[in-house]
Amino acid sequence: MIEILNPAKLARAKEAGALVADILQTLRRRGTVGTNLLDIDRWAKAMIIEAGARSCYVDYAPSFGRGPFGHYICTAVNDAVLHGRPYDYTLADGDLLTLDLAVSQGGIAADSAISFIVGDSKPSESVAMISATERALAAGIAAAEPGARVGDISHAIGTVLTEAGYPINTEFGGHGIGSTMHQDPHVANTGRPGRGYRLRPGLLLALEPWVMADTAELVTDADGWTLRSATGCRTAHSEHTIAITDDGAEILTLPEQARP
Repeated sequence: MIEILNPAKLARAKEAGALVADILQTLRRRGTVGTNLLDIDRWAKAMIIEAGARSCYVDYAPSFGRGPFGHYICTAVNDAVLHGRPYDYTLADGDLLTLDLAVSQGGIAADSAISFIVGDSKPSESVAMISATERALAAGIAAAEPGARVGDISHAIGTVLTEAGYPINTEFGGHGIGSTMHQDPHVANTGRPGRGYRLRPGLLLALEPWVMADTAELVTDADGWTLRSATGCRTAHSEHTIAITDDGAEILTLPEQARP
């Protein structure tokens, strides 16, 4: 299903996006050395409930996972990159942590992810990898103009990631979003320009460049959910939900200080 939102639904999408961004920034501040991933999950749950919103994850049970996810946020550390199921792990200095959150408010969902390094240690390779996903995300957003095609976004993202030297996995990528979290069209992190669905005002997309340092191969953790790099290398992931408008892409999941 590809959903085109009317103005009323778009207004609710903006509310959901702001909530997702605010929760992620709060969790980023709290995600310090000594923090347990299960505490992060509990904090996310409390903030979602306090806002009167609904988690898109806790009851989520797609074909690629093993049963309901059962948690309120994805927490991926170091070699984990996607669908990181929170568990009893205490963050250490220099850990690379990705927080991925999707919330529905007023019946419309928003989805965003941030990667950052915990503590004072800043391994240069990890800093560069996070930067590459952020630059790729910005390039994808810039390409998301009305009348452009999904392949234009994929090509823009893939160009940045390839030039930075990272292999690209195409099994998982960006996606349409709206009244449900995952919709068509699929937005791969590499592709050919001029191909795919033509972008229309009212379309919501979650764009999410993610990479692994030296491989494109994923392995599934014993928890049945967490996807890790096959070589044990570090990973990074950046994501925003955007709305296609007559004037281009509007980012719905910007932190408060970056909002217009």
